[in-house]
Amino acid sequence: MRMVQTLETPSLLLDYQKLVMNIKNIADFAEDQGISYRPHIKTHKSVKIAKLQLEAGAVGVTCAKVSEAEVMAAGGINDILIAYPISSPDKIKKIVDLLQQGVHLKVSVDHTESLGYLQQGLEQSPFTLEVWIKVNSGLNRCGVEPGQEAVLLAKAILSHSKLKLGGIFTHAGHSYAAKTYEEIENIGLQEGLAVVESAKECEQAGILIPVRSVGSTPTFRVAGKIPGITEIRPGNAVFFDGIQVGLGVANTDNCAVTLLASVVGEYKDRIILDTGSKSLCLDKGAHGNQTVSGFGQIIGHPEVIIQRLSEEHGVGSLTGETKLKINDKVQIIPNHACTVVNQFEEYVVHENGKEIDVWKVDARGMVK
Repeated sequence: MRMVQTLETPSLLLDYQKLVMNIKNIADFAEDQGISYRPHIKTHKSVKIAKLQLEAGAVGVTCAKVSEAEVMAAGGINDILIAYPISSPDKIKKIVDLLQQGVHLKVSVDHTESLGYLQQGLEQSPFTLEVWIKVNSGLNRCGVEPGQEAVLLAKAILSHSKLKLGGIFTHAGHSYAAKTYEEIENIGLQEGLAVVESAKECEQAGILIPVRSVGSTPTFRVAGKIPGITEIRPGNAVFFDGIQVGLGVANTDNCAVTLLASVVGEYKDRIILDTGSKSLCLDKGAHGNQTVSGFGQIIGHPEVIIQRLSEEHGVGSLTGETKLKINDKVQIIPNHACTVVNQFEEYVVHENGKEIDVWKVDARGMVK
């Protein structure tokens, strides 16, 4: 097999040992807490990696979009949560198709109007769709407010013959804006309580809530310990990236995905890499995150800061002397692995610097 340093650039590299260890660490945490693990596949978009997660003990997967769920189902994965509000008739038809294929599907709801669309789309089918209530735990994106709003929506679900209530879940994405780990812990605590307390109020009203699920890579080890939580859904933790390192929830040795890049220009005050915004992306953090410097971290070369990107060029400014020359190759830890992976057709899987396989990014571009 080839050494990764001989590959054409830019290439998306996946360290197999780090990947397996990251998956094991999440699964071990879930097992220790006596809860389930339902990873979000929007990070890796790979049937192969999803199956590794299932082999490690995951009960199913989480998808962002219907098209991702279709790819996972075609790959043989049949327990899927679509953690996104759906009311489009076209997408509901696709949900019915997935149910016809025998997929154990769950769909996010956070609005009574969407219940009507789902009911209407299912009425001519023999199926009942499981729905999970999304509660807002502070991100202020989708979700009903915890407590009584969740109860009201739960009651509305019970009035629809084609829907059944399976759980309550949330995503504390605002943890990405935390400035300290103590702040992450506080957000994780509130994330878990938003779900548990909503479930408690529903059950006081006589409505059973079997699943109480939390997500967010920065917070899952906090929220997952809250009594009453039954499931975690971290996505990015399968790889980690520069943002997670900046937040203090991982270190560079945990980062399984890197970009292999070549030096294509060498100047007195800068070097030029063949990885621009079409490969590294312009992401410097979500939801107010300000923990990264530049557009990726070059392993072994702290003297180079990737300060700006054009479409095909990465401009690295020099903070000290560098030994990098034209045609030298470097590995870059991306700021945000999820968006970078979506730019590539395949992973070059390696172990100890040697290519061992190539895996397809099956759900690349699946954003519908």
